[in-house]
Amino acid sequence: MNISQNLRPAIWGVVIGAAAITTVGFSSLGWTLGSTADQMASDRAETAVVGVLTPICVEKFQHQANAPAKLAELNKVSSWDRESMIEKGGWSTVPGSDTPNSAVARACAERLGRLL
Repeated sequence: MNISQNLRPAIWGVVIGAAAITTVGFSSLGWTLGSTADQMASDRAETAVVGVLTPICVEKFQHQANAPAKLAELNKVSSWDRESMIEKGGWSTVPGSDTPNSAVARACAERLGRLL
């Protein structure tokens, strides 16, 4: 293939320009891959769900029959074990689910810890 001498600088300009705009686009202009956008959307959705369900968990905890005693018991448990206590108590189990939501349990334990 015989390329004209005048065409070679133009081809190199296109190649270098494409590499430059790609680098600038992903680093400064906020371009993302589809998989990254999916992960970001999933993270935001989970954060929103936890934000909505945490007050429900706290409310369920506070409206049990022996809430003051359970709150005192929660106070005695180390901060690492509070999440497990919330899960075992069933307060972080979402209606329609059989298993507790660990992210909700973590946020609920944190919020109940602030009440202590």
